[in-house]
Formats: sequence, structure tokens, C-alpha cells
Amino acid sequence: MLTVLVRRGADFAAAEDAVQDALLQAVRDWPADPPRDPKGWLVTVAWHRFLDATRADAARRRREDRLEEEPAPGPAPALDDTLQLYFLCAHPSLTPASAVALTLRAVGGLTTRQIAQAYLVPEATMAQRISRAKRTVSGVPFGRSGDVATVLRVLYLVFNEGHSGDLDLAAEAIRLTRQLAAVIDHPEVAGLLALMLLHHARRAARTAPDGSLVPLAEQDRGRWDTALITEGVGILQAALARDRLGEFQAQAAIAALHADAPTAEETDWVQIVEWYDELTRLTDSPVVRLNRAVAVGEADGPRAGLAALAALDPALPRHAAVAAYLHERDGDLATAARLYAEAAHKAPNLAERDHLTRQAARLNAATGAGPTPSARHR
Repeated sequence: MLTVLVRRGADFAAAEDAVQDALLQAVRDWPADPPRDPKGWLVTVAWHRFLDATRADAARRRREDRLEEEPAPGPAPALDDTLQLYFLCAHPSLTPASAVALTLRAVGGLTTRQIAQAYLVPEATMAQRISRAKRTVSGVPFGRSGDVATVLRVLYLVFNEGHSGDLDLAAEAIRLTRQLAAVIDHPEVAGLLALMLLHHARRAARTAPDGSLVPLAEQDRGRWDTALITEGVGILQAALARDRLGEFQAQAAIAALHADAPTAEETDWVQIVEWYDELTRLTDSPVVRLNRAVAVGEADGPRAGLAALAALDPALPRHAAVAAYLHERDGDLATAARLYAEAAHKAPNLAERDHLTRQAARLNAATGAGPTPSARHR
């Protein structure tokens, strides 16, 4: 409904107001007289509400010149409109945080309160962020919005927020990406969906009963969701067969290799390094190079991993955590303990901070060093 009105010429904020009015009218009228075509009814009523509001505006004469001829009522196509709304919400003029919030509000149908709770910010703050985003895209001509890559990046950001508060953003991102995959035939859309499914399949095993993080190598693979893995691998194979490799397909291929290993020891690290090489060629991302250093350390030994890590900026997020892991595998427990403590101090969330603090304390106990101060109180 939002997209139909925007396509016809309404600005984003006015279209949303009109849609809300139509929904309220439906609540009042439908119990006694349900329409044969609910969507057509809603679109027609919302359009009338928009026209009424436009005529009441001080600039009504200028707008009425453009909106004088009302489109014929009736069923409206859903697929192309939904796709255009994705693009509008992921417009490159928006900041990533604003684009994510607007996508969740307009495409996901979530309330401002839900989004605020998921991001752990006050509802008023999130309302302002969404309002600014709406104002930004209100002046964007419909059809001149972001490209597929921008839309995918926004959905990836939503997924990476994971689970917080009472809203599961990871599941919501999968739902939205499924919608996008249904309306656009693009191997990177399929690659992103496969990546999400393969990561989400491990969700139940990622935390212990006390809420602490469980590293991939220590997870109970019997708790992985095999149905999601099977679906993700099938989607990925179909995308790779089209020979248009992109970064999300490469990431999904790495996730699929982890999912395919019956045990951590049987992981095909050599092939994972090869996929990281492809991913580095596609993105040249420092984060990808950091993850590649871990894979090199598994495939060729910790010294090789440390050599790969030496070429990266130590200020890179999670650099200290990777260095700590590789030093521990190389037998330098004192250095590893110090780096785990440093990584805990820089951790982006409490769960990761506690995990890294425990790793430092474990190694300090093994070496007879003093206790590591809890990062929580630093």
C-alpha cells in the first residue's frame, strides 16, 4: 500500500499517514461489510485520504495539478512495488543505521518501539531517526533509488544485529531476504539468503544454558538445524552454478564448508582459505583478511596465521582476539592471556567481553599468573 501511493506521487510520510487512516477505517467497516478485494479497497481509501490531506494543504493547488487524475481503483501488483520499496528504504543518501531502521519500519512492518528495543535505544531516539530517513527519501523520485548491492548490504546489517531485546532481527532479516529473493532473480540475493540460513542454522548451539558464548569448534553440532543447512546449501549451489560470483556467495561457501564438517577437526580449512582468497579478491576488506588469518592458522599452523596477521592494522576490531587465539595455539600462553584481556576490554558486547575475560583467566590460571580484572568493571 505504501509503495502504490508513493508510485502515484505521494511523498513517503504522507503516504504512511494515509495508509494508517485506511487501516483504521477497515477496522471500523470490515466486520459488518468485508470487501471482495481487501487490498484494492485499502489502496482506494488510502488514496482518497491522501488527496483529502493534499487539498487541505496550503500548497494544494500545485499538488492538485499533478494529482488531478485519479488512477482507476482495483487490484494493484505487489511484487514490483515491494522491490521498489526495498530500494527506496536502502537509498545511498541514508546512513546505514537509518536505512536499516526505515527498512524494518516500512518493509518489515515493525513498530518504532520494537525497532528501538532491538537496538537498545529510547523509542524517541528511534522515532527521530526514522522520521529523518523518511524526510530524506521523500524527495527521491520513485524508481531512482538504491541498487541491489545497497539493499543487500542493509539486509546484511539487519541480520548481523542478531537477537536482542524481544525482537529477533536475524529471523526478521531472513524473512525480508526471502521476500526479496521471490521478486528478483540475482545470484547475490540467493547468496545472501544462503549465508543467513547457514549461519542461523547454528544459532541454538552458539550459547550455553547460562548465556555464555560457545565458540564454533566447541559447539554441539547435533543442535545445528539440518533443514536450514540443506536449504542454504541448495540455494548456494544454484547461485554458484550461474558463474557470477559475489561476496555473499563466497561467504556462504565458507559457511557451507563449516556446516559440512561432522566435527571441528574434519573442517576443510585448505578449501576455506581458498574461498577467503576469492573473497579478498572481491572485497579487499581488512575484516576478510583478519578472518583469513584464522583460517591460515588452522590450515598451515599458528605461525603462518600470525604471519598473515602481522600485515594487518592492530587497531582492527577483534585483531587482539585473533592474535590471542593464534598465540595460544602456538604455545605462548602468557602473551595469549594478555591479548585476551586486551580484546575483552575492546569487545563490542557483554557476552563477547565475558567470553574473552574467561579465556584470559583460564590461561592466567594455567601459567600461575595473577587473576585478570573483569572487563565488565573496566
